Amino acid sequence: MTLKEYQKKRRFGITPEPAGKSAPAKKQSSPRLYVIQKHRATSLHYDFRLEWNGTLLSWAVPKGPSLDPSVKRLAMQVEDHPVEYASFEGTIPEGEYGGGTVMVWDQGTWTPEQDDVAAALQRGDFKFSLQGKKLQGSWVLVRTRGYGSRADKSWLLIKHRDAYASTKDIAAEEPRSIVSKRLLAEIAQEGGGDVEKAATGDPMSQPPASKRSKVAAAAPKKPPKKPRKRSS
Repeated sequence: MTLKEYQKKRRFGITPEPAGKSAPAKKQSSPRLYVIQKHRATSLHYDFRLEWNGTLLSWAVPKGPSLDPSVKRLAMQVEDHPVEYASFEGTIPEGEYGGGTVMVWDQGTWTPEQDDVAAALQRGDFKFSLQGKKLQGSWVLVRTRGYGSRADKSWLLIKHRDAYASTKDIAAEEPRSIVSKRLLAEIAQEGGGDVEKAATGDPMSQPPASKRSKVAAAAPKKPPKKPRKRSS
């Protein structure tokens, strides 16, 4: 695993993200870090990350995870991230790669359900268990037959049927950070980010009332409608 692509895309004198370095690979029996970061960049998505061989394997999940086994969520594999990134929560400046607000939405550990993880990833059928604050139980990442130059990066994230499966909309019902208990808009406001952007597409993450009132006051007022003339 390498962080060259991750580091090439970022200017660490400007972005608060950690530059990081590859960590020593853990023993097979050791628990490994799992994290999902809710990220409002160009669009709202959830970054699903699993620690493996000293870095965080990473997938962008546009609609977020689903607890319903019948729901298959697209997961686009992106560059590996440093292990230190798992605790990052804050604002990436606009104009920088991934500019926007980042939240630690869920975190815990994961364990493989296959003896040979490298082979499972290569094969495109990767089964694992999550022990997180919000997500638990058995899951699978399945590579799809995508198109174009990123065809091999297209996966589906699917919940297996077990005691943790549910029809609950976990992303909508539990929108807050497990670290700071804040909403995306609150993280953006405290970090000097774009509050309106952070709330867009995330109905549960609306700007604080004081911020909303300022936005409403600044909005242009529509002229009152003229009364219609009654015909005689």
